[in-house]
Amino acid sequence: MIELRPFESLGSANHGWLDAHHHFSFAGYHDPSRVNWGSLRVWNDDTIAPGTGFPTHPHSDMEIITYVRKGAITHTDSMGNEGRTEAGDVQVMSAGTGVQHSEYNREDEETTLFQIWIIPDRRGGTPNWGARAFPKGDRAGEFVPLASGMANDNDALPIRTNARVLGATISAGDSVTYDVADASRHLYLVPAHGKVRVESVEAKARDGVAITGAETVTVTALEDSEVVLVDAA
Repeated sequence: MIELRPFESLGSANHGWLDAHHHFSFAGYHDPSRVNWGSLRVWNDDTIAPGTGFPTHPHSDMEIITYVRKGAITHTDSMGNEGRTEAGDVQVMSAGTGVQHSEYNREDEETTLFQIWIIPDRRGGTPNWGARAFPKGDRAGEFVPLASGMANDNDALPIRTNARVLGATISAGDSVTYDVADASRHLYLVPAHGKVRVESVEAKARDGVAITGAETVTVTALEDSEVVLVDAA
């Protein structure tokens, strides 16, 4: 099954400093048919105005992955971590037993990002945070694990769940195939930029594509594209 979820159909809330679009039920947006996709619980498409951001707030028992599309986000937390994650790079926070953090756009331009939450395999555990640069050239023409709790993804940022977040840049006319370990897995793909065809379904930038029951998934770029894929239990 492949289901297109057009950007225009997503839940949304514009707070002035934050323009948020929700692929799944979140905050004031609730759609009983879009609560989660397997263990994938949240995929927010956020635009954050310069000099603004999310003040300090708590999380627990969630794997939170931030994929920056434009600009940069600056993170601080109660564990003493601080870091700036730029466009194309990834940060991961395992909230575990509980952590306080803030996320601010300290840039002089808008920051756009995907914030992805995946339910951990087990509750609790010591909170952790990490960030990593993933040059786009390193994932040209193939899916590269960016964050993962699955075997053999040793170069990815670790998460505490049987899932992975992958990125790929695909030149117009080229295709990339992803092999799914088990057809019961839940895949969710969003083009960060460009336009793609997922098997027979066309998706533009910021559309969601929900996939299950597949053994392989082939993504063809209809124009130069950058895509993010979550493979979740």
